[in-house]
Amino acid sequence: MKRIPQHELLDEDSLSPEEAVESLRDLRTINRWFGGVSTTAFLLRQAMDKCGMSSATVLEVAAGDGYSVDQAARRLKAEGLDVSPLCMDRRRMQPGASCCQHSMVGDALKLSFGTASFDFVSCGLFVHHLLPLQVIDFVNGALRVARHAVLINDLRRSPLHLAMVYAWWPIFHSPISRVDGVASVRQAYTPEELRELMMQTNAASLEIRKRFLFRMGAIAWK
Repeated sequence: MKRIPQHELLDEDSLSPEEAVESLRDLRTINRWFGGVSTTAFLLRQAMDKCGMSSATVLEVAAGDGYSVDQAARRLKAEGLDVSPLCMDRRRMQPGASCCQHSMVGDALKLSFGTASFDFVSCGLFVHHLLPLQVIDFVNGALRVARHAVLINDLRRSPLHLAMVYAWWPIFHSPISRVDGVASVRQAYTPEELRELMMQTNAASLEIRKRFLFRMGAIAWK
């Protein structure tokens, strides 16, 4: 199945705040039940364990409402690990719509933080929006801001995954989610494609694993 770059409706600035929030609610359901939260928790756990850390600061870019990283941090807290995320997205959430205690507006491709400002830079369902050269630029920029690693949680492209997205349409409340779900799978990278791109970055080493229900988790180490 060939990768086909797509435009996703949730990326449009013309969406009303209400339309964006409704679609983000659908994304919460997807991340809760189909591997989003568990993959973010897995990546944070793996990275902190390898670094011998019991607490960490995390910049979550393209965070949306911050649901996945917030829930992952709650899961890890029950295991004795303290994760403090700062959620960054290109748009400001409506009051009360964000799950993050700390959030800001910013550009994930032009991170304005100083070198090594956070232990980790993380993202979920973001990299598939990027063209190949943008993936390389993003990882390099995130590596500069991170002290230890960049964590990527994203979809895996496959015909079966696309068929399952169509089957899941009834669970979506927003028509935007139905269109964007199909677009996301069609432009998602395979683990092999992502590895090839990340090998062109400044990462010292890479880890990429397939995860539950067509997710993958990648760690780019400094």
